[in-house]
Amino acid sequence: MNRLTSFLTSSVGRKLLMGLTGFFLGSFLIVHLTINLFLFASDEGRTFDTYSEFMASHPLIRPLEILLFAGFLLHMVVGIWLWWTNRDVRRERYAVSGASENSALSSRIMFVTGTIVLVFLVVHINTFFIQSRFFSTGKTMYELVSETFANPWGDAFYLAALVFLGYHLKHGVQSAFQTFGLRVHSYRTLIDWLAVIFWLLIPVAFASMPLYFLWAHLTGGH
Repeated sequence: MNRLTSFLTSSVGRKLLMGLTGFFLGSFLIVHLTINLFLFASDEGRTFDTYSEFMASHPLIRPLEILLFAGFLLHMVVGIWLWWTNRDVRRERYAVSGASENSALSSRIMFVTGTIVLVFLVVHINTFFIQSRFFSTGKTMYELVSETFANPWGDAFYLAALVFLGYHLKHGVQSAFQTFGLRVHSYRTLIDWLAVIFWLLIPVAFASMPLYFLWAHLTGGH
């Protein structure tokens, strides 16, 4: 146990934890997006509400929610820990040849993007999960989403947060594969294209939802 603890708290161990929790959270993003795409079904939200009700009532979902929360918390704590311990190293390296010559923009602002994504998640969870799970809104989940995304200011915040999420995922995916020794020359192009799915296609797909409902609201579609 002491050896395991020593390894996990080492620089390499922390990077492995970041990679593992990152992959786990990435898989959640895919599942979350898949369910949310039913918002576009032409049945006035019935399919989306069916899946939402399943996610809220099935007994197996609650342990998964706890596991997901633990994954978020571990990812955040380890990320802050790595950022804090690496600050001095980065400062010395940047002082020698400049920040832009040592790392990509997405890498240099990883802590900033992670912080903004965290703020967004708190707002997002309160708006949808907390309100629907613990408070009686008198609305279906589809109605709640439709009403929330009819607000241009709320949509602007949502879209801006997705930009920062994209930057966070861009570096995170590539870094995770590199940590596990998979981002070698023979697989680099494949992994870089796989990263595009996470940092570009997934945020764009999420961005289409507030734009869709805002357009529907402005044109009288809902």
